[in-house]
Amino acid sequence: MSKISFFIFLLFFSNTFFAQTGSTGNVKRDPFKQLEEELPTPTSYRTASGAPGHAYWQQRADYKMNITINDNNQRLDGTETITYFNNSPDVLTYLWLQLDQNLFEKNSDAALTRTGTISEGRAYFNDINRLLTNDYDGGFKLEYVRTTDGKPLKYTVNKTMMRIDLPMPLMPGTKYSFDIKWWYNVNDRDKVGGRSGYEYFPEDKNYLYTVAQFFPRLCVYTETVGWQNKQFLGAGEFTLTFGNYDVNITVPADHVIGATGVLANANDILSPEQKKRWELANKTYDKPIIIVTEKEAREAEKNKLSTTKTWNFKAENVRDFAFCSSRKFIWDAMATDVSGKKIMSMSYYPKEGNPLWEQYSTRVVAHTIRTYSKYTTDYIYPVAISVHTKNIGMEYPMICFNGGRPEADGTYSEGTKYAMIGVIIHEVGHNFFPMIINSDERQWTWMDEGLNTFVQFLTEQEFEKNYPSRRGFAWKMTDYMKGDKNTMVPIMTNSESLLQFGNNAYGKPATALNILRETVMGRELFDYAFKEYCRRWAYKHPTPADLFRTMEDASAVDLDWFWWGWFYTIDNVEIEMAEVKWLKPSTQNPEIEKPLAEQQLKNSPEYISQKRHEASILPNLMQKDSAIVDFYTQYNPYAVDKKDKQEYQNYLNTLSEEDKKLLDAGYNFYEITFKNKGGLVMPVIVEFEFADGTKEIKRIPVEVWRYNSEKFTKVFPFAKEVKSIVLDPYLETADINTENNYWPPRQQPSRLQIYKGGSAGRWDQGGGENPMQRAKKN
Repeated sequence: MSKISFFIFLLFFSNTFFAQTGSTGNVKRDPFKQLEEELPTPTSYRTASGAPGHAYWQQRADYKMNITINDNNQRLDGTETITYFNNSPDVLTYLWLQLDQNLFEKNSDAALTRTGTISEGRAYFNDINRLLTNDYDGGFKLEYVRTTDGKPLKYTVNKTMMRIDLPMPLMPGTKYSFDIKWWYNVNDRDKVGGRSGYEYFPEDKNYLYTVAQFFPRLCVYTETVGWQNKQFLGAGEFTLTFGNYDVNITVPADHVIGATGVLANANDILSPEQKKRWELANKTYDKPIIIVTEKEAREAEKNKLSTTKTWNFKAENVRDFAFCSSRKFIWDAMATDVSGKKIMSMSYYPKEGNPLWEQYSTRVVAHTIRTYSKYTTDYIYPVAISVHTKNIGMEYPMICFNGGRPEADGTYSEGTKYAMIGVIIHEVGHNFFPMIINSDERQWTWMDEGLNTFVQFLTEQEFEKNYPSRRGFAWKMTDYMKGDKNTMVPIMTNSESLLQFGNNAYGKPATALNILRETVMGRELFDYAFKEYCRRWAYKHPTPADLFRTMEDASAVDLDWFWWGWFYTIDNVEIEMAEVKWLKPSTQNPEIEKPLAEQQLKNSPEYISQKRHEASILPNLMQKDSAIVDFYTQYNPYAVDKKDKQEYQNYLNTLSEEDKKLLDAGYNFYEITFKNKGGLVMPVIVEFEFADGTKEIKRIPVEVWRYNSEKFTKVFPFAKEVKSIVLDPYLETADINTENNYWPPRQQPSRLQIYKGGSAGRWDQGGGENPMQRAKKN
């Protein structure tokens, strides 16, 4: 402990402060520089507040479809009438449509640009088979594109996009209808891969279809990018236009279908007993009611009817349509209340999904739409469906396909259970991002996956205490953020160019938003602003700038530094508690200060030369009767004399009563220097533990870095003596190195595994067997 005068202490503190704030250091870019140069200029369509402007518009596309699935050859045939509404102020001479199934053409860009290695002599059979064989005839087979009165329309197919040249310009405020007929071979997901397709069950020789991206559909046209017709390479998902759907689906008569929208002809499809169960499910809010039982599904598996039925589904104001179909399906449902509106939560699953799916799936669906509605915007679609698959997770309006299958004997691990619950929450959550808050997935994966993963984390934590969430906690992101930067790109990178897709588009943005909520803004401000973003952009097309601006506009918190550091750079958080000084102001009382000074001298280290020669060389100072005196004069510089007392009295006479009380209080001052070694500026959270065992948290706003983003020094006064100091005690900032977060320093032990037997010598120096080899033998 240093003893200095109070005056000198104040002078030192003042000088330190101005030295700190007077320099910005060698920083490449001021992290507090405003983002206006990066963000697009506000317009009457999108305002500077992040809200849609008074002139905001968006297009609409309605579909009437007739779809048939041939269960004998796994072929889908379809016809559609599309009505496109031009709500823009622009004159359109052509329309762009997406042909997503063309991803599976043999010479697609996705196939030709796919890279990979076979390293260390290991490979998977599926991977090798896909390299050696490519007999799947994928892609849309267009039979016609024509006007509604049968006249051919000129069109051009460019890989996964199709341009239709209009016979006359489509003026603002008008609409145009046209017809398309097509077919394609449904892909085997196990062999070919894909977000949709079929799974074959060899035990009972039946198929389970999860069908999506199955029809030519309109691209989005906006004032920000014009036509979003970037080619589909497989990673960047879908950017779609809202509209209404009326879809007839013809399948074998014993198939059960779940789909986007409401089953409009239930009376023609369901048996009398199934209709009774459906009516009961509509009144039951506490548990799922089984509509199609496992017994009925098992009988259908055996009988395999050759006749067909047509199911009719209708959906309003959705951006896409998907469905599932199989004779293997068990179907259960329950009513769910969301702000007074009844939503039907449902699940479709084969017997292979039980008992796990019957126990959890629909309950998880209901929990998800309730929780997401609380944090985002109310779920207003009539149904929310979870469909069982072997191992995928994929989302569409009102319906999603989810993995999580027990073993053949019905047993399952905790890992399988939580993986299934997690994927259901995630995929059902996609109803909000991007099905309702309809961002451009082809351009920005993180705007739906990252935001969805964040709310998934909140939903998981409310589902069960100590739920083992995979992503969301700040500390779970540190391994990625301290990794090789050559394998990283900023979050603000186009979807098809991302590296470490899961970490970049899911984990990092979810972690960033959780830090924003817990550490930067606080829950109240964050929740209000985030919900405002969702309210503003529900059923519209937001951009990153709309999110960034709304979060600031609704909270009065400057977040430009946060968006820049977390979303535009690959910097990480590493804040070091570089130096701690413990200071106490001098009382100037000689009867207190001189004994302390004398004790400090006694406790000072002995030097080797002095120690070895003190017997032969007479020291100038010697200790006599526990006092240090001059050997020749016998003068004790630490004795208190009249002059000392008089000087102290004179000093007291210059002080006010408040000054005297401050001196007598015995404050401790801790001067701490913090260094930013990772590049990302963050709030600084410091925990002080005192000698009496109590603790106190100090939260320093991020603006403390605004004058020097590389380091700052701050003094903390306490009446009590500090025992220890911890930086980021709750691991809330994603600090990649916590070893420099403690004072006094803490030794972080590594785990040493000790093996039985073996030589006394070191195995790595030839004195024994390698423990890993021994472990394999044991």
